[in-house]
Amino acid sequence: MDIFLIILGVILLIVGLIGCVMPVIPGPPVAWLALLIIQFSDKAQHNWQMVWTTFAVAVIVQVLDYIIPAMGTKKFGGSKYGVWGAVIGLVVGLITPIPLGVIAGPFLGAFIGELIRDNHVEKALKSAMGSLIGFLFSTGLKIVVTLYFGYLFFEQISF
Repeated sequence: MDIFLIILGVILLIVGLIGCVMPVIPGPPVAWLALLIIQFSDKAQHNWQMVWTTFAVAVIVQVLDYIIPAMGTKKFGGSKYGVWGAVIGLVVGLITPIPLGVIAGPFLGAFIGELIRDNHVEKALKSAMGSLIGFLFSTGLKIVVTLYFGYLFFEQISF
C-alpha cells in the first residue's frame, strides 16, 4: 500500500507542477494532495500541523494567482479600467481554447481597459505590461510553492 501511495503522490506532484503553468489545473492544491496522501502511509512522520499549514499556503497562493496580475496592473499606473480589464481578460483567457489565453487575456484586458478610459496607447501598454509581470510573478510563486511541497513529500518518505 505504501508503494501505491508514494507513486500516487509523485503523480500528484508532477500534475501540480504542470498545473502551475497550465491554468486548467490548480497546481499548488493538487501538489498539496500528495502531502495529504502520504500521511496515510507507514513511511510518513504523520505531521498533521505541517499538512494543514501547507493547505493554507496552497489556498492563499491559488487565490493570489488571480489577484497578483490585477495588482501588477495597478502598480504600473493602471486605472480601475485596466484592473477590471485584467480580471475580465483573465477569466476570458481561462475559458479560451488558445493555449496562451491565460497570458494574453489579462494583458489584452488591461490594455483594452486603459484604452477605453483615455485612449492613450503608451499608458495602456505600460498597464498591460504590469499585468504580464504580475502573471509571471504569480506563476513563479506557484512553482516555488509546488517544488517546496515536493521537497516536503520526499522528506516524509526518506527517513
